[in-house]
Amino acid sequence: MESKNENRELALLFYLVKQNQTMALRRRYFLLIISLLSYAFSFAQQYDPKSNPAAAVISGKARFTILTDHVVRMEYTNDSTFTDQATLTFVNRHLPAPVYQVSENNGWLIIKTEYRILHYLKNSGPFTTHNLYIEYHDSSHIFTWRPGMKDKKNLKGTTRTLDGVIGKLNLYNMRKINIEDGMLSRSGWTVVDDSQRPLFDNSDWPWVQARNGGDIQDLYFFGYGSDYKAALYDFTQIAGKISMPPKFAFGIWYSRYWEYTEQDFKQIVADYEHNNIPLDVLVIDMDWHLTAKYSPEIFNRYTPKPDGWTGFTWEKKLFPDYKEFLAWTDAQKLQTCMNLHPASGVQQHEAAYPAFAKAMGVDTATHAAVKFDITNKKFAQNYFDILLHPYEKDGVDFWWLDWQQWGGTNIKGVNPTFYLNYVHFSDMQRRGKRPLIFHRWGGLGNHRYEIGFSGDCIINWKSLNYQPEFTAKAANVGFGYWSHDIGGHMNPISKKDKQDPELFTRWVEWGAFSPIFRTHATKDPGIERRIWLYPDADFKAMRKALQQRYALFPYIYTMSRYAYDSGISIVHPMYYEYPDLDKAYHLEHQYFFGNNMIVAPITKSMHGKDSISQTVWLPYGEWYDFRNNAPLVGDKEVTINYSLDEIPVFVKAGSIIPMQTAKLRMTGSVMDTLILTVYPGSTLVQETPHKYTYIVNDHADFSMYEDEGNNEDYRKDICSFTKFTYQTDKTVNKFTIHPDGKTFPGQVTERCYEIRIVLSDKPTKVTMNGKALDWSYDDKSRVTTIKTAKEKIASATIEMQ
Repeated sequence: MESKNENRELALLFYLVKQNQTMALRRRYFLLIISLLSYAFSFAQQYDPKSNPAAAVISGKARFTILTDHVVRMEYTNDSTFTDQATLTFVNRHLPAPVYQVSENNGWLIIKTEYRILHYLKNSGPFTTHNLYIEYHDSSHIFTWRPGMKDKKNLKGTTRTLDGVIGKLNLYNMRKINIEDGMLSRSGWTVVDDSQRPLFDNSDWPWVQARNGGDIQDLYFFGYGSDYKAALYDFTQIAGKISMPPKFAFGIWYSRYWEYTEQDFKQIVADYEHNNIPLDVLVIDMDWHLTAKYSPEIFNRYTPKPDGWTGFTWEKKLFPDYKEFLAWTDAQKLQTCMNLHPASGVQQHEAAYPAFAKAMGVDTATHAAVKFDITNKKFAQNYFDILLHPYEKDGVDFWWLDWQQWGGTNIKGVNPTFYLNYVHFSDMQRRGKRPLIFHRWGGLGNHRYEIGFSGDCIINWKSLNYQPEFTAKAANVGFGYWSHDIGGHMNPISKKDKQDPELFTRWVEWGAFSPIFRTHATKDPGIERRIWLYPDADFKAMRKALQQRYALFPYIYTMSRYAYDSGISIVHPMYYEYPDLDKAYHLEHQYFFGNNMIVAPITKSMHGKDSISQTVWLPYGEWYDFRNNAPLVGDKEVTINYSLDEIPVFVKAGSIIPMQTAKLRMTGSVMDTLILTVYPGSTLVQETPHKYTYIVNDHADFSMYEDEGNNEDYRKDICSFTKFTYQTDKTVNKFTIHPDGKTFPGQVTERCYEIRIVLSDKPTKVTMNGKALDWSYDDKSRVTTIKTAKEKIASATIEMQ
């Protein structure tokens, strides 16, 4: 029999994509329909763990659910009771049923889709290498998978922390850090064993519960060949989408482990403004609350961990009037992030202890601490209502969930880090906010709860050199928003490294092209993170990098939306775009920054020279040097010299990069002037995995995304896209502006445009909708610059003759 697709029009669209035999065009069509998928199938964005009944095939004690063309869920239970509840990993199985065929042959159940044939020997018991196998085939891959096979080509994912890491070496145990397996493999398949993963219940606030005991198997087979983008798209459809952080998260975060007073913070903010450096977030480390340092008699008497890491009561010696301070940060339009280590529970010295103990039924006369138990729903609700929500009403914007590994949970298989992340994130979500937490990685599925804190790495060139690779690789599990301690955290060994201006400058430059920018360091007077206190050349290089990041905000934010729609993180490895080229797997120093840029940060010292050479592989096609718009031909390595204030960034030909003025103070500023740089390019069509043809037409395009930036409306498509295109012909070059007509609260209604066309011929006349425009031409750089007056946002065509 053949299952019926719930949406025949979309099924037809997928069919047309699959019939196209060129990889490049298949990918192009695939990306075009992503937005249709997210719009037409809004249920795919929801928490809906029960799969489509039309996708299930039951054979005795086995159930096979055909989730997508590339993914099948395989369950076996002794009592034929299958779970439709969400697990901590997979939360949404209700997807359109793919086309498949079911048949039997000599006692074997056979389920056939376009890419795979599953064989199961009926009534033969749990899955083994003898009774279950899957044959996979596509245009470039043929293989057979059986249970128990080891994946020796997994491309890896990420790990909980870089604490104590120098390069790839963990100094605490003198071993290479262990990176968990990811969702991608050069084997062409990945299997996720979800058999022991705890479940979510079906309450209004889904809560964790243990799996029933017994002999069960719950496996997810992802078969994708080298179509990594399809694999990650499917993964995020089933395991949940990569949530978009609020706009402010893409700005500059100032953080340092230091006993700052509220006056210190006010001076730091004033210094940022005085030095013309943008700022969005103030991170206040653990000294905001009572610690053993300030009240040793309290901590020695009542606290089982007298170091004072856990705390919920403001330290008045540093913040005499914390409500006034938070009101001041709000007036400055700064977001405030507070550090938490809640695992020691609520101690008797806390201001909220009487109310909290009473709510939990603990006798306050005993001075007994209320044990931290985040899997206890009553504890969690009181934790928020009594301890944290009041501070949020006062002005705390989000929490930094720092090191959290002591204690554990009362439910088998529940990682306390993962679950604390979920509870914090979902608490914000339930209250209508766009959630943002700052935390450690807790395991597969944690990509739903951004942003990551990578921990206390060692200040050293080796550590800087490893971070781009580490960040890009995390995209293989959808964890696309690592925030690193820019500059490194500590170095008890080398005074030279922790005070090296060049090292810090290059770290800041890498951070400007990383997912999240946050400087940080330990409590060491020899380490400085205020960039204006560095030598002038270093300061100016760092400020230039930070201003460049702010200028690129429209591009970065659009790529965040793309990550939500597609499962492809902003920073991702080269092999996503070139999976059939072996070289793409051996370029640990460079990565894609969004879809249109390649970045290869400088991670080595110039050793006193004025510049350093960097070798970068540019794939086939045409590219531009982002520094000077110089054109470059790809399919080769290029070696270029870079001075202290330069970053190796290359733009793919055919791109239009949207930017804003670099002098905006924060990401939430009104973006009423848009700078659009056009990098014309030929169309590159892939005929075979290793043959490409150019169609010369000097085109470029980009769809820019906008939304309100601080709520969950983006999940409902309350947002807008504006399509920009550039096309040349023999007589007239055209630049078009096509807003989609959709609206959202706070949307800009009027805008100025500054359009810069790289490597263009000098026009004689420029008009917009027939009206003459101001323009200029630089003969040396061959850049045409066109400026419009402030106009209502509407479709427009600019013609250059």
